[in-house]
Amino acid sequence: MIRTAITGIGDPFILLNDGIYYMYATSAPDGFRCFTSTDLKNWSDAGYCYADSPWGENCFWAPEVYKVGDRYALLYTARWNKNHSLRTGLAFSSSPKGPFTDYDNKPLFDLGFATIDATFLFDGADKYIYFVRDCSENVVDGVHTSVIYAAKIDDTLTKFLTEPMPVSAPDEPWERTIDPNWCWNEGPAVIKRNGKYYMNFSVNCFDNRNYCVGCSVADSPLGPFVKYSDNPILRYRENDFSGPGHNCFFTDEKGDLLTAFHIHTDYDKPSGDRRACIGKVGFSEEGKMFIDLEADIYER
Repeated sequence: MIRTAITGIGDPFILLNDGIYYMYATSAPDGFRCFTSTDLKNWSDAGYCYADSPWGENCFWAPEVYKVGDRYALLYTARWNKNHSLRTGLAFSSSPKGPFTDYDNKPLFDLGFATIDATFLFDGADKYIYFVRDCSENVVDGVHTSVIYAAKIDDTLTKFLTEPMPVSAPDEPWERTIDPNWCWNEGPAVIKRNGKYYMNFSVNCFDNRNYCVGCSVADSPLGPFVKYSDNPILRYRENDFSGPGHNCFFTDEKGDLLTAFHIHTDYDKPSGDRRACIGKVGFSEEGKMFIDLEADIYER
């Protein structure tokens, strides 16, 4: 496990491009900063990659960047200045360092409710988006509830080809024990392996020690996803680290599957100040995913 020196962030996402690792994260009140590395251990601050949003007023969260053809796509969350509700944005650049420019000067879509934590899955020629109906505006039987939705999208990444549908909700007992009035499935990350679709998702509030990562599996990118009976697969470790969550998947130069996630910078004072970490993803002989925090991924 690599504990980077990058703190004051959340929701790290890593892109490997031409031998350079680019990290994007919740990192500024008015946009996103970018960090670069050649070894995953030593990182440099490359400055803002996105700022001066034409529609977002604050709450710039959870950026993810993908190489699509000859340009780069930034998927992110911000609060819409039109109605002060959280929405998903999409911007493009010719460089992974930006500057990124919104494709239509407005949120990517508007379903009439708050959305956060969007992520893409490129499955051959097919493309999918996953996002979260945020608990700030989604109250179910008196409980503020964050639910993950999914849909197939077109090649422009801007239009739904299927109706967005819920694929993961906090319906297990372990997901509803910290605060009975607020429950989360958020921060989705989805990969395909051997014909199976693995979804990681985060549970509990980000500033709680019990923020953690679960895993579910499906035969289709749109589910149904079945959660592991022994979730979570990544949780806090007593007197070591607190609140690991909102992870992403990426492949390093050796071809190893890794995951980036955050932990609380101060173990004793969980908060929005978080540190970016990197671990190795493994699978059992039966195909069950686990996160190996003991693997030495410095040896490259």
